[in-house]
Amino acid sequence: MGWSFKLHAGIAAGLSGVLLLLAALTWLPGTLPLTGSKWPVVTVVVLLFPIFIAAVVRGILTRADKHSIWLAFRCLPGKAQAALGALVISGVVLMIFSTAGETNLQAPEMKDGRYFVFDTTPYARGTIEVSRSQYIAVLESDQRSMLAIPGLLFAGAAYAVLAAGELRRADVRSRRPAPQ
Repeated sequence: MGWSFKLHAGIAAGLSGVLLLLAALTWLPGTLPLTGSKWPVVTVVVLLFPIFIAAVVRGILTRADKHSIWLAFRCLPGKAQAALGALVISGVVLMIFSTAGETNLQAPEMKDGRYFVFDTTPYARGTIEVSRSQYIAVLESDQRSMLAIPGLLFAGAAYAVLAAGELRRADVRSRRPAPQ
């Protein structure tokens, strides 16, 4: 497998790990630093699209079916398989626990020292004022989702790149002439 595949997958897996760790940290008391800043979300989105799209393109260029991609992934070293499996499982667990306790409240914002959230309850949609504790709970739930979803997508990108790299390595090896 070429170094570009390893680098691409390593960056995707590293970003996945960081985002999933930050998502898990939202369950600790208090809020994450930089809660009010928009630049972390923008940074994640700016990094996610080129990395994910490049992974999809690499997967398409292999012209392999799902079964071949799975077999290529199974040819990777056990540590790589375990690391990607751990990332995916932790991301899924984060999403399940995040959505299981989710209410109809979302999009928290603070105006003039008062706390507001958007209520998505049917027939009662609109912005409502809530207590500080409810505001923080909604804020943490939103952060958890906004960190876990891209974390899962980065893990998927790492999987696709490593499988595509393994397929490419196998293709190159099969084209070599046999020794005489």
